[in-house]
This record gives sequence, C-alpha cells and structure tokens, in this order.
Amino acid sequence: MDFEYLLQLILNGLFVGSFYGLVALGYSMVYGIIKLLNFAHGDIYMLGAFSGYTLLTIGAGVIGGQASIAVLVVIMLIAMVLTGTVGLILERVAYRPLRGAPRLSVLITAVGASFALEYGIAVSFGPNPRVYPVRLGNEAFTIFGARLTYAQLAMMLIAVALMIGLDQAVRRTRSGRAMRAISQDPKACLLMGINVDSVITRTFFIGSALAGAAGVMSGAYYGKIDFLMGFIIGLKAFTAAVIGGIGNLRGAVLGAIVLGLLESFGTAWLGSEWRDVFAFGFLILFLTVRPTGLLGERVTERV
Repeated sequence: MDFEYLLQLILNGLFVGSFYGLVALGYSMVYGIIKLLNFAHGDIYMLGAFSGYTLLTIGAGVIGGQASIAVLVVIMLIAMVLTGTVGLILERVAYRPLRGAPRLSVLITAVGASFALEYGIAVSFGPNPRVYPVRLGNEAFTIFGARLTYAQLAMMLIAVALMIGLDQAVRRTRSGRAMRAISQDPKACLLMGINVDSVITRTFFIGSALAGAAGVMSGAYYGKIDFLMGFIIGLKAFTAAVIGGIGNLRGAVLGAIVLGLLESFGTAWLGSEWRDVFAFGFLILFLTVRPTGLLGERVTERV
C-alpha cells in the first residue's frame, strides 16, 4: 500500500467520521446526564436531512441548481433550530413523564419515538428516496497525491467547529457546568437550586441540533435521502459513542474518528459489502477488552 493511497483512506475515514461524531455527541450528552439511550436520535438526523431538502426545494428557484457552502450553512442553521425544537418536544412529551420509570420502559418509548418519526416522514414525503434539489461542486485539490474536494473540506471544518464549540461550552459556561454537575448527582443539583428540567431540555436541543446539521450536510453531499436513513447511522453513531466511552464528549468524537477509519480501511481490504460487518465486529472485540471505551471510566452505581 503506497503512501498516497494510505492518505486517501485516512481522509475518507476522517470525512465519514465527522458525520458520525456530530450524531454521537447527542447520544453521549443525553446518556451522560440522564442515562438514557435515545434510539430516536438517528431519526433526528434523518429529520434534519428532510428539513434541508424542504428548505432547498423552496429556495431552489432562487439559488439555482448548485448551492454554495454559504447557502448550505444558512440552510443548516435553520434545520438545526427545527431539529433542536423537535428534540425538545420529544423530551418533554415522551421522556420527561417517564424519568422515574424503569429504564426498560424508557427504552421502549425511545424505540416507539423512532418509529413515529420514521413513518411520520414516510407518510409526509412518501416512501421513495428523494433527491436533493441542489448539488455541491466537485472541485478538488490534492494533498500529497490524495484527492479532497472543497465541499468535503468545508464540511469537515464545519463539523470540527461545531464539536469544538460544544466542548468549550460544556467546559467553560455556566450551563455547561450545570450539565456536568447533573451528570454526577442530579438530586444534589436539584437541592442546590439548579433547574434540572431546563438543563436536560437544553441538552436535548443541542444534541438534536447537531444531528440535524449532520443530516443536512449528508443530504447535500450524497444527494439522496430516505426515511430510513437515520437507522443505520444511528447505530453507527451509538457504536462510536460506545467505542469512545459513552457519556464522554471527547470520547464520542474519538470513537467516531476510529469508526470512520475502520470503515475506510475495511472497505479497502474487504470490499464495501463488508464495511458494516467489519465495523460492528470490531465493536464486539473491542468491548471484550475495554468495556468502558477508550476514554470512559468505570463508575459505581449509586443505590
């Protein structure tokens, strides 16, 4: 394997990993605070893709058949607000009433919410795949012989900016400190006057907004979307969060990069049809060695 081909595989893995990372952050944020596996989160990603599709369809006559990165960013920001609002509603209607219920009940509710979002979109837009009304340019440049398009570079930079922004907000702002405190002891935070419900709602909004951003970028880049597209990437993002150490934001990003590189190299070695087998097989083997993930810590359950 020559250096140029190796570098190309690495760039491809980092590009795919950037999408996984944005979705995986939502899984880790929610699980870190209320220990909920929100299996409807992948469908929020799908909802973001359809939000972008709708907005671009409405504006296609104005922007023409080819969208610039600036237009995509504006569409993405609007879709982030829409998907964040859906995540907020989902938390208020489906999850908050069951916060004290057994975890199995909440897990079943999350699965039900996932199906509701999927088939709600299927009824609204039809079951057939939709093609994005605009496309990104294919202009590319080379890095030591490896090819990278300007659209790929821009999307990776946007994803990195969103990840860094979230990390700094969680670590440096008052709201972020409240999130970290609730993840340690929500009852103590409630006694100290922290509005726990408000912080949890904000967490759902931010995580859903990031998933929506990933959905818009994925739809604009790959060009085709369907109502089941959130299922597999939801599993992949959850896998990335587990590999990195679920509940750890930096671990989620690291796990997404690892998963993206695994898929890239697995496709090169075994073929594209073995990509998912390779990724999930690695997850099984990895968890037998380090069940807490790369950056996860073994914690003691309070009783």
